[in-house]
Amino acid sequence: MMFSLFRKRVPKEHWAEINGEAVRVVHKETILHAALRENIDFPHSCRVGGCASCKCRLVEGTVKELTDIGYILNDDELDQGYILACQSVPTSDVTIEVDVTAQKQRRTVPGRVVLQERLTHDITHLKLQLDQALNYKAGQYADLTLDSLPGRARSYSFATPCRTDATLSFFVRKVPGGQFSTAVNEKDLLGHTVMVDGPAGKFWLRPSDAPLILIAGGSGLAPILALLKDAVEGQSHRPVTLLFGARSQQDLYRLDDIRDLALKWSAAFTFIPVLSQEAENSDWTGARGRVTDVIPGLSLQGSEAYLCGPPGMIDAAEARLIEGGVSRTNIYADRFTTTRDALDADASALAI
Repeated sequence: MMFSLFRKRVPKEHWAEINGEAVRVVHKETILHAALRENIDFPHSCRVGGCASCKCRLVEGTVKELTDIGYILNDDELDQGYILACQSVPTSDVTIEVDVTAQKQRRTVPGRVVLQERLTHDITHLKLQLDQALNYKAGQYADLTLDSLPGRARSYSFATPCRTDATLSFFVRKVPGGQFSTAVNEKDLLGHTVMVDGPAGKFWLRPSDAPLILIAGGSGLAPILALLKDAVEGQSHRPVTLLFGARSQQDLYRLDDIRDLALKWSAAFTFIPVLSQEAENSDWTGARGRVTDVIPGLSLQGSEAYLCGPPGMIDAAEARLIEGGVSRTNIYADRFTTTRDALDADASALAI
């Protein structure tokens, strides 16, 4: 009788001590995935390394990073051992410290739909009346859950500054296969109950006198408009250049709001819409191509940049801005990701 001299190697598990609480991390699992599996209230949002909500400090141990996090964390944070929990797979037992202050400030407030307004063929303005006011900073976001789709929370940025009448506005783009966004864009939801969990995110206007470069794509205009409306109420004197990327003229929206902001702004305000798929024989005389193509022609030295839109646009814009002299530490980004992005990220992690 022959016996095999080889045994199947059992994948090694590790332990993560998160703010003093021990969590088992199975083979190829990220720290964030393990924490959420064990019902630890770990700050997070996109789960694909694009928002930095799950930023934490690696006190002890080693991890394998699934993506380059240098574009989302600055040099000081990297030097201090900060990592993104959603992109970090332990290669040893680890000790993690995470700031849960913002998480504790979140509240869940019920509201109802009082307006559905079609902005473009695939973006709808959803306005809610809350039972109680929710405090937030312009640029942040909240998780929304429809009563008709229980358990399917989706993240959307506030489209206006915080209001005293307890109303909230969101711009919801229809995502192929997206149940929540399809319902908002195709079904009559007036009067429906929506649970709002927030605020969340660190995308807000930092105090400064630096010129502003604002770049939005699609529904990414929502937090940018919120930032601008909040700033104009605060009588900001910072020069503004707003780039808005869309496919065609039919995909441009809220132009009256932008004109109104430009009239009220106390410094230079430049608005450049850029169309990527506009018909060549149309009457459009503005910029064409990708919104990032306009960046090299801008005066960028000493500017701060705020970017909102799909990850590909954000990555390209960051590269162009840095090439033009904008410091990485002066670039703030909100990457709009989908549920499919998060699922793909989880699958990629397991396939390592």
